[in-house]
Amino acid sequence: MAQNRIDRELTTREKTVRKKGWSRPEVLPSPTPEDGYAFKWVRVSTQGQVDATNVSSKLREGWEPVRAEDHPEITMVAVENERFKDNVVIGGLMLCKAPSELPEERNEHYENQNNAQILSVDNSLMRENDPRMPLFNERKTKVTFGKGI
Repeated sequence: MAQNRIDRELTTREKTVRKKGWSRPEVLPSPTPEDGYAFKWVRVSTQGQVDATNVSSKLREGWEPVRAEDHPEITMVAVENERFKDNVVIGGLMLCKAPSELPEERNEHYENQNNAQILSVDNSLMRENDPRMPLFNERKTKVTFGKGI
Protein backbone atom coordinates (compact mmCIF):
# COMPACT_ATOMS: atom_id res chain seq x y z
CA MET A 1 0.00 0.00 0.00
CA ALA A 2 1.48 3.21 -1.11
CA GLN A 3 0.58 6.22 0.99
CA ASN A 4 0.77 9.78 -0.14
CA ARG A 5 3.03 11.18 2.54
CA ILE A 6 4.94 14.43 2.50
CA ASP A 7 8.64 14.21 3.18
CA ARG A 8 9.52 15.26 6.73
CA GLU A 9 12.02 17.81 5.41
CA LEU A 10 9.21 19.69 3.66
CA THR A 11 7.05 20.04 6.79
CA THR A 12 9.42 21.94 9.02
CA ARG A 13 8.23 24.47 11.58
CA GLU A 14 9.55 27.37 9.50
CA LYS A 15 7.18 26.44 6.71
CA THR A 16 4.13 26.48 9.01
CA VAL A 17 4.88 29.60 11.07
CA ARG A 18 1.90 31.79 11.76
CA LYS A 19 1.68 35.19 10.20
CA LYS A 20 3.01 37.81 12.60
CA GLY A 21 0.31 40.21 13.75
CA TRP A 22 0.63 43.98 13.72
CA SER A 23 1.96 45.61 16.83
CA ARG A 24 2.35 49.27 17.68
CA PRO A 25 5.91 50.52 17.14
CA GLU A 26 7.98 51.74 20.07
CA VAL A 27 7.62 55.44 20.78
CA LEU A 28 11.23 55.62 21.96
CA PRO A 29 13.65 53.31 20.18
CA SER A 30 16.08 51.26 22.22
CA PRO A 31 19.76 51.95 21.57
CA THR A 32 22.24 49.18 20.90
CA PRO A 33 23.42 47.99 24.33
CA GLU A 34 26.97 48.86 25.40
CA ASP A 35 28.87 46.83 27.98
CA GLY A 36 29.10 48.63 31.28
CA TYR A 37 26.54 51.35 30.45
CA ALA A 38 22.88 51.92 31.22
CA PHE A 39 20.66 54.15 29.06
CA LYS A 40 17.91 56.54 30.11
CA TRP A 41 15.68 59.05 28.34
CA VAL A 42 15.90 62.43 30.08
CA ARG A 43 13.22 65.13 29.66
CA VAL A 44 14.63 68.19 27.88
CA SER A 45 11.36 70.00 27.23
CA THR A 46 7.65 69.72 27.94
CA GLN A 47 5.06 71.24 25.61
CA GLY A 48 7.74 73.32 23.93
CA GLN A 49 9.08 74.75 27.20
CA VAL A 50 12.71 73.94 27.99
CA ASP A 51 13.18 72.02 31.26
CA ALA A 52 16.71 73.13 32.17
CA THR A 53 16.30 72.14 35.83
CA ASN A 54 15.65 68.49 34.99
CA VAL A 55 18.48 68.28 32.47
CA SER A 56 21.03 69.90 34.78
CA SER A 57 20.04 67.66 37.71
CA LYS A 58 20.47 64.52 35.58
CA LEU A 59 23.83 65.72 34.27
CA ARG A 60 25.00 66.42 37.85
CA GLU A 61 23.75 62.95 38.82
CA GLY A 62 26.19 61.43 36.33
CA TRP A 63 24.19 60.91 33.14
CA GLU A 64 25.89 62.08 29.97
CA PRO A 65 24.15 62.86 26.65
CA VAL A 66 24.59 60.32 23.86
CA ARG A 67 25.85 61.70 20.56
CA ALA A 68 23.75 60.95 17.49
CA GLU A 69 26.79 59.74 15.55
CA ASP A 70 27.44 57.06 18.18
CA HIS A 71 24.02 55.45 17.59
CA PRO A 72 23.10 55.67 13.91
CA GLU A 73 20.43 52.96 14.40
CA ILE A 74 18.17 55.61 15.95
CA THR A 75 17.04 57.43 12.84
CA MET A 76 14.21 59.62 14.16
CA VAL A 77 16.34 62.45 15.51
CA ALA A 78 14.60 65.79 15.71
CA VAL A 79 16.53 68.90 16.70
CA GLU A 80 14.29 70.71 19.15
CA ASN A 81 16.95 72.64 21.01
CA GLU A 82 20.12 74.12 19.55
CA ARG A 83 22.03 73.19 22.70
CA PHE A 84 21.49 69.47 22.04
CA LYS A 85 21.71 69.48 18.23
CA ASP A 86 24.42 66.77 18.15
CA ASN A 87 22.60 64.46 20.58
CA VAL A 88 19.72 62.01 20.25
CA VAL A 89 16.55 63.96 21.11
CA ILE A 90 13.07 62.62 20.35
CA GLY A 91 9.83 64.22 21.51
CA GLY A 92 11.47 66.34 24.19
CA LEU A 93 13.50 63.42 25.57
CA MET A 94 17.27 63.15 25.23
CA LEU A 95 19.05 59.80 25.33
CA CYS A 96 21.70 59.69 28.07
CA LYS A 97 24.03 57.00 29.36
CA ALA A 98 25.91 56.37 32.57
CA PRO A 99 28.04 53.57 33.99
CA SER A 100 25.88 50.61 35.06
CA GLU A 101 26.90 51.12 38.70
CA LEU A 102 25.09 54.49 38.88
CA PRO A 103 21.50 53.18 38.59
CA GLU A 104 22.36 50.25 40.88
CA GLU A 105 23.75 52.58 43.55
CA ARG A 106 20.71 54.86 43.21
CA ASN A 107 18.30 51.94 43.62
CA GLU A 108 20.25 50.69 46.63
CA HIS A 109 20.11 54.16 48.22
CA TYR A 110 16.34 54.40 47.86
CA GLU A 111 15.85 50.80 49.02
CA ASN A 112 17.85 51.57 52.19
CA GLN A 113 15.82 54.73 52.71
CA ASN A 114 12.59 52.74 52.29
CA ASN A 115 13.74 50.05 54.74
CA ALA A 116 14.65 52.72 57.30
CA GLN A 117 11.17 54.23 57.01
CA ILE A 118 9.51 50.81 57.42
CA LEU A 119 11.65 50.13 60.50
CA SER A 120 10.70 53.51 61.94
CA VAL A 121 6.97 52.83 61.46
CA ASP A 122 7.35 49.36 63.00
CA ASN A 123 9.18 50.77 66.03
CA SER A 124 6.50 53.42 66.47
CA LEU A 125 3.79 50.77 66.23
CA MET A 126 5.46 48.41 68.70
CA ARG A 127 5.89 51.23 71.20
CA GLU A 128 2.11 51.11 71.59
CA ASN A 129 2.21 47.35 72.28
CA ASP A 130 0.50 46.13 75.48
CA PRO A 131 1.08 42.59 76.85
CA ARG A 132 -2.65 42.24 77.59
CA MET A 133 -3.47 42.74 73.91
CA PRO A 134 -0.33 42.22 71.80
CA LEU A 135 0.01 43.68 68.32
CA PHE A 136 1.05 41.44 65.51
CA ASN A 137 3.53 42.73 63.00
CA GLU A 138 4.06 40.00 60.44
CA ARG A 139 5.27 41.01 57.02
CA LYS A 140 4.96 37.56 55.50
CA THR A 141 2.35 36.51 53.01
CA LYS A 142 1.25 33.01 52.19
CA VAL A 143 -0.42 31.83 49.03
CA THR A 144 -2.73 28.87 49.33
CA PHE A 145 -4.77 27.12 46.69
CA GLY A 146 -8.18 25.63 47.27
CA LYS A 147 -8.61 21.91 47.45
CA GLY A 148 -10.90 20.31 44.93
CA ILE A 149 -14.05 18.62 46.09
